[in-house]
Amino acid sequence: MRYLTLLASLMCMALSISAAKADRRVAFVVGNGSYKNVAQLPNPPIDAKAMAATLRNVGFEVIEGSNLSRDQMTEKLLDFGRKAQGSDIALFYYAGHGIAVSGTNYLLPVDADIKSEMDVKLGAAINIDLTLEQTMGDAKVKLVFLDACRDNPFAAKIKSNSATRSVNVQSGLAEMKSGEGTLIAFATGPGQTALDGQEGNNSPFTRALIDNITKPGVEIQQAMTSVRAQVNEETRKGQLPWGHTNLTGSVYLNQAPTTQVANAAPTASGIVPPATGSSDGVELEYWRSVKESNKPEELNAYLSAYPNGQFKALALARLAAIKSGPSTATRTLNAGVDPATFTDEATQLTEDQIGLDKTQRRDVQRRLTGLGFDTKQTGVFSEETRVVIKRWQAARGYPSSGYLNKHQHKALLSEVVAAPATASDGSQKAPRRAASAPAPSSAPAPAPQRSNPGDAAGAAFVGGVVGGMMGGMFRR
Repeated sequence: MRYLTLLASLMCMALSISAAKADRRVAFVVGNGSYKNVAQLPNPPIDAKAMAATLRNVGFEVIEGSNLSRDQMTEKLLDFGRKAQGSDIALFYYAGHGIAVSGTNYLLPVDADIKSEMDVKLGAAINIDLTLEQTMGDAKVKLVFLDACRDNPFAAKIKSNSATRSVNVQSGLAEMKSGEGTLIAFATGPGQTALDGQEGNNSPFTRALIDNITKPGVEIQQAMTSVRAQVNEETRKGQLPWGHTNLTGSVYLNQAPTTQVANAAPTASGIVPPATGSSDGVELEYWRSVKESNKPEELNAYLSAYPNGQFKALALARLAAIKSGPSTATRTLNAGVDPATFTDEATQLTEDQIGLDKTQRRDVQRRLTGLGFDTKQTGVFSEETRVVIKRWQAARGYPSSGYLNKHQHKALLSEVVAAPATASDGSQKAPRRAASAPAPSSAPAPAPQRSNPGDAAGAAFVGGVVGGMMGGMFRR
């Protein structure tokens, strides 16, 4: 009986490995910012690169693009539609300008020049409803993320050229309903505008998506609850993501490994647990060997070995820094800073070792506020202060943890702080308002597609074990 139980478990493992290989995930990820006829948006291409890297790390084939014209978007959509046909999960992500005209939503290519409602409807913009229906219609699970709820840059022109009849032109995007097996998520509510984030970083919505939707063992609707809470807190209740779902089962983009494969109930999307990695100790040693490397291939090797490792955020941030280098402002701020500031990790322990008393903690909060990273000056490092410290760390290129070490504390004390003044943002109503810097997990980084030789090796191993056991049983 023992042999039969073990045999059943091994066969289930083999079937799980085969299912994982068969699971098809396809994503369309585009960020448009370099518009030719309206104000440019600096961050959508960065948002798209970060999202593409995140999705590749959990097995998606990504059709990716940035700053696409109408023809280029059409070409990418045709490619996406072909590859998404019959897929287990099809995911659509767009960051950039979007408009709503007469209750219908449209995405704007960078070459859009819209002067009237007719221009919109005759093809200058991309009809979202039609696009989703044509490209994702027969996928088992359809996930749509639209970080496009910005002010309509063509609203005035459309209204002025529609004098003969009324035309409904909204500030943000219009409400959309999802069909069966679909989840649609907007950066903010219908008719409202979303924030873009500090230039050179991710928007609050995209950052929250990256932080939450691929967490191991977190179901997608649970993840979206966390996304809403994170954005609402980060924007101080200035923005609340909105969505609509008609999913008919549980969907995991990164289901946690389980040892009870034989008894595990299948999810609606047919997703199975990813292959487990090595122990934490081995991963830690691996990270220590590459964390100060200036070679992208070494950092990408770590991400390949540990796609959801505990140092993933730091690896992505370092890759981004290697690729683009610090901005002029950051280079100036960091001039003369100890190089260890950029590599040494900060934890509760390293912060305790500094020995900050209440007055010194209040001084840290005062300095952060003076640098534009607003926080209450209470002398107590609350969760709000931790978030602000993360933003400051990310903006300076330091490992972002929300805690300080002696090098980071010294660097903060060396920065010139502006005289106390009101730090409130007077442009709250403005589209794409600057917000604070993201955690490094949202930093754009190349994450090359790769096959997983472990799947084939695992299947061969299990097959060999099963075959050996069955042969032994028959010989007995």
